[in-house]
Amino acid sequence: MLSAILAVLLQVGPNPSAQPITAVPVELDEMRRRQRDQQQEGESVILPQSGKLDSCLERAEADTAAARIEAEAWLAGAVGITRSQALQCRGYAEANLGLWGDAAETFLTARGEDAAATDPKYRARLSAMAANALLTAGNTERALEVLDIAQADATNSGFTALMGEISIDRARALVALGENDQAAEALSAARSALPYSARAWLLSATLARRVGDLATAQSFIETASSLEQRSAEIGLEAGVIAVLSGQDEAARRSWQSVIDLAPQSAEAQTAGNYLRQLDNQ
Repeated sequence: MLSAILAVLLQVGPNPSAQPITAVPVELDEMRRRQRDQQQEGESVILPQSGKLDSCLERAEADTAAARIEAEAWLAGAVGITRSQALQCRGYAEANLGLWGDAAETFLTARGEDAAATDPKYRARLSAMAANALLTAGNTERALEVLDIAQADATNSGFTALMGEISIDRARALVALGENDQAAEALSAARSALPYSARAWLLSATLARRVGDLATAQSFIETASSLEQRSAEIGLEAGVIAVLSGQDEAARRSWQSVIDLAPQSAEAQTAGNYLRQLDNQ
């Protein structure tokens, strides 16, 4: 039988609103991941190609304070779309400094600059970045408002991949507000828009598990695993679902696979803790 301690630990474990700690701020890491995925899927590049912008963004990761100064100097003489680019870099630097509220407002200002000259997909991305910054800042209700703007931008520009990502972000916000039913609807929309997104299926599994629908959670996590077979995060959640379903040996295999796959990761540390509790019950 599952120990009371382990049961409580697993119930408050991985969840759709949680964000991993990475060397690069989560929103920025997400932005780059999404760009790579969209280019691989044939989506057009949605950030304008600019040597100056690329240079400023690179500087923002290496020397954030200097990048912020550079962006301000660039902004002083910029017009049209270059103002959006300068503001994007400033927002990027602000996010790296942990100034998430400032970053959100900067991205929104960038979105509003010279709408006639700015690619609609770029505007959609900027509004999505602003929403992510607000989520990171904990301003969830405002984030939902901006996500509505982002979704309209993405819909108007036919940016299907981003529409799915925005649905995932809406789910994160709704979970944080305790609106699980609405979050489930948002994740359903994400799966429809991004049927090959392991992340959409993983978060769907996690939410289903948290509301006690273990059969659905198992189905979702199996799909996530088939799409991304070497994922510590998926392996960790698979073990959680298994142990709550009374499948201790399956849980043990899943958690051990996480340790074998990424022994230095936070997921591996959590998996090790779960295994020790399982062995000591």
